[in-house]
Amino acid sequence: MERELTATHWRGYAQQQFPQAAWSVDGNVLRAIATGPRVDLISRESFRDFVLSFDWRLPRGGSSAVAYRVSEESGPAAHTGPALQLLDDEHHQDGADALTSCGALYGLMAPWHDQRSSANAYHGARIVVNGALVEYWIDERQVLGCDLASEELAERIARSRFRDFAQFGQLREGHIVLQHRGTEAWFRRLRIEVL
Repeated sequence: MERELTATHWRGYAQQQFPQAAWSVDGNVLRAIATGPRVDLISRESFRDFVLSFDWRLPRGGSSAVAYRVSEESGPAAHTGPALQLLDDEHHQDGADALTSCGALYGLMAPWHDQRSSANAYHGARIVVNGALVEYWIDERQVLGCDLASEELAERIARSRFRDFAQFGQLREGHIVLQHRGTEAWFRRLRIEVL
C-alpha cells in the first residue's frame, strides 16, 4: 500500500529534528534552502524493498540526489547509499559527465536517456528497489536499471570514488536521503510503497 511521506517523516542527517535552517516546508513541498547549511534530509524509517515516487524541481545549475539503503552510522550518505542523480545537466558541470548526469546511478552508471533540459519545471521520478535490482524512472520513462549484486557493478565500484567504502551498495535495508548540495531543490508528493 502506497503512503505519503510528509515533513514529519524526515529529520536532519545525524540530527533528531527537522533542519528548518536548511529546508523549508510549504504544504507537501520540501525545499532545500540554497543559503542554508548543507544538511541532508533522512527518512526516520528504514526500508528494504520499495517503490519511491516523487516530483522534483531544480533551478538553473541545480543539483540534488536521492540515496537509499543508507546507514547513518557509517558516515555521510554517500558512504553506503547508491543514489539517483538529479541535475540541471545543461548548466551544471556534472552534466558533462554521463556518470554524474541527471538520471545516473551517481558516479557509477550513465542513464539510458538524456535529461538535458530539466531546470525550472517539476518532473516525476520513481526509484524501484527490489532485492539487488534497481530501476530509475523519470517522467514515466525508465532511465536506468541495474543489479547491485552484479560483477559488473562491483567492478565499477572498485574503479570509483566509492571503492574505499566497504558497505556501499551492500546493505539490504536502510534510510532514504534527500541530498542538500548547496542549491535550491524542491521535492513534492513523496510517496512510498513497501514491496
